[in-house]
Amino acid sequence: MNINTWAVKFASGGGDSIFPTIAEVVSATAPGQTRIGQAVIGTFASGMPILIPVMVARASEPGPTLWLNGAVHGDELNGVLASVDFFQCLEGRLEKGAVIVTPICNPVALDARRKRVPQDELDLDQNFPGRVGGSMSQRLAYALFEGIRAQADVVVNFHTMNPYFESEPYAVYKGDASSGVSEQELLGMVGCFSPFVACRMITSSAGELPGDNSGALDYQVLNLGKAAFMVELGGGSRQVPVHIDAGREGLERLAARMGLLAGDGVEPGRRMRRVTRRTHVFSERGGFFRQHASAGSLLRTGESLGEIQDFAGRLLQRVTYDQDVLVIGIRLDPVVHTGDRIGFIALEWEEIDV
Repeated sequence: MNINTWAVKFASGGGDSIFPTIAEVVSATAPGQTRIGQAVIGTFASGMPILIPVMVARASEPGPTLWLNGAVHGDELNGVLASVDFFQCLEGRLEKGAVIVTPICNPVALDARRKRVPQDELDLDQNFPGRVGGSMSQRLAYALFEGIRAQADVVVNFHTMNPYFESEPYAVYKGDASSGVSEQELLGMVGCFSPFVACRMITSSAGELPGDNSGALDYQVLNLGKAAFMVELGGGSRQVPVHIDAGREGLERLAARMGLLAGDGVEPGRRMRRVTRRTHVFSERGGFFRQHASAGSLLRTGESLGEIQDFAGRLLQRVTYDQDVLVIGIRLDPVVHTGDRIGFIALEWEEIDV
């Protein structure tokens, strides 16, 4: 690719330095130009800068801006690679608008190989829109969100399940955000990724993770009146090539749907499962979880998700349901304690056209 790059330069002499913000990096990219660089959020005790990579491809013709974000959790990696692969294939193909990629928006967690920000132990995806002068998580969130506020029209926030789980690629969108974007339009964009399920999430739902789910990036972006959703590409802390390819192919279709690339996006007549109620499954007893089902499967009434055995193989808990459920994700690591998550299932869903 014919790419312009820029480097971070410290001011000589005193301790001050001048760095571009993410918004400045993006706005400095001229029509017809592709640039790759980094914006600085702060410094470590050693004096080394804390950098968020930024990649911008802008067509000669104006149009909408697609913003791709990865590694909001530092151990969720497939979306990083999918967005980079997609960006690398844009040369000579971008017909209008722009594609912006922040592949690693949580560099401190990525480098530590952890989900949360090590400096404050917070979940970055529960801290948007962030705060000037706040903790590390709040500063990272603010820097990214201000760039998105200024430039983005559509935001895809890539995730995976945690490293202990396997799942098929699926999507999540916030159904309670005060957005001017219709649910039908959101589902059309989500459908570009051919997800196993598209989950309509209510941020206050007890079935979701604890914490401030209204601080999620996609929820806050929707409240700006911009389209945003999450794409979950398998499990964390590992690369799964088929899931990376699925993410890249979904981005190709989404960009075509937005008119950035040639093509029609999703083929007409395609159907998708929309999940309206889902829940985590927790272990009642500590021991060893023996997986009976697989991610992406339909579990019929009375069939076993798995069972927990003690150290001698004796049955402690068998997990079944009095209805059909869809297995969104299931635990691979067998070692569990009371209260550990062992599954993630859909309880209510419907087939819809997208």
